Amino acid sequence: MPGEAELNVVVLGLGYIGLPTAAVIARTGARVLGVDVSADVVDTVNSGRVHIEEVDLDGLVSGVVARGTLRASTQIETADVFVIAVPTPFADDHAPDIGYVLRAATTIATVLKAGDTVILESTSPVGTTEQVRDLLAGLRPDLKVPGRTGEQADIAIAYCPERVLPGRILVELIDNDRVIGGVTPRCARKALSFYRRFVRGACVTTTSRAAEMTKLTENAFRDVNIAFANELSLVADRMGVDVWEVIRLANRHPRVNILQPGPGVGGHCIAVDPWFLVSAAPDVTPLIRSAREVNDGKTDHVIAQAAALIEQWPGAPVACLGLAFKANIDDFRESPALRVAAALAARFGRQIRVVEPYATALPAAFDGTGATLTDIDTALDSCPVMIVLVDHDVFRSVPLDERAHKAVLDTRGIWPDQPRMISPVRMQLAS
Repeated sequence: MPGEAELNVVVLGLGYIGLPTAAVIARTGARVLGVDVSADVVDTVNSGRVHIEEVDLDGLVSGVVARGTLRASTQIETADVFVIAVPTPFADDHAPDIGYVLRAATTIATVLKAGDTVILESTSPVGTTEQVRDLLAGLRPDLKVPGRTGEQADIAIAYCPERVLPGRILVELIDNDRVIGGVTPRCARKALSFYRRFVRGACVTTTSRAAEMTKLTENAFRDVNIAFANELSLVADRMGVDVWEVIRLANRHPRVNILQPGPGVGGHCIAVDPWFLVSAAPDVTPLIRSAREVNDGKTDHVIAQAAALIEQWPGAPVACLGLAFKANIDDFRESPALRVAAALAARFGRQIRVVEPYATALPAAFDGTGATLTDIDTALDSCPVMIVLVDHDVFRSVPLDERAHKAVLDTRGIWPDQPRMISPVRMQLAS
């Protein structure tokens, strides 16, 4: 593989993972081209700006674009390494959709040459990397493809999933351990040499299938554990017990570490990836399926709780605090908070005032509802009812004296000192 200064890398997909990855690689001195289907995204990046919210990303992108090591385009070019970082959504029946991945691979095939490395980073069902390999083999019969020839292959194909936390992406892209799965051991080693250029964490090689399942396992594990916390919160509601206190006390046991409940589970990873395992083996994954159903069902429960509270305040303005799927980010993908707020807006219309510091306009889900976007101070001045859906720092910072007189449904447990004013709701839901 060429040295850092001579290395040409193409990153396909400039979203929440692709853009930070491209910028981190460009910081090493490699020449990076980010490819995206959106001309607006391409223009934004080429101007040295960013279209997503992530700590320190704006400064990094501005710097590498100014130095000429990162640029963006809607068209692919030749390179030494191709990194696929496109979405992998699921269909209405929860079956995984790898169409974006296969289209990206088809695009790569048009410029692929001997000596190149193709790495899939998108979270994918087990076997997807091999599907990419087979697609490239069919489109480029002039190249010897790994695993399909007895001779030394012309190209390398591997899978290396991201394992980052929004809000810490730039740090964790470098410091976290990476699992690198090759279609063959030689492919894994070649991909390893690429990641070693910018990753300080341990890089462990394995098969592409094992790496794919590792990523799905990590997110399914989190989902199952969150489901326990969410189900516990339903039981606590029924019993009239403070679930936050119960968890805090239970976690004093040296071998107990219960996670925090919330209005559901969101984001493109934990809310999606477990379905890939269920889809692959539906007859042996009842626990994983149940966890998904519990976490999705918790969102419906919160909608019912909130609606019951709002009905006690006819016509009064109601503040829904947060739309993002987690604190201090602008990512609304699969967000339970957005789903709750949108459902309330559809039912209560102009009563709903949404407070989301990481949004400049309400998402399309609120079109025609009459709901409005406001700020936390205005909401505190004008709304007697508050529904806490996201634990943004700005919400945590609100002192008791500014909210003591409010009727609050706190789905994140950020205001443990809040006077209890919703016992009639709990009694109504329990009956």
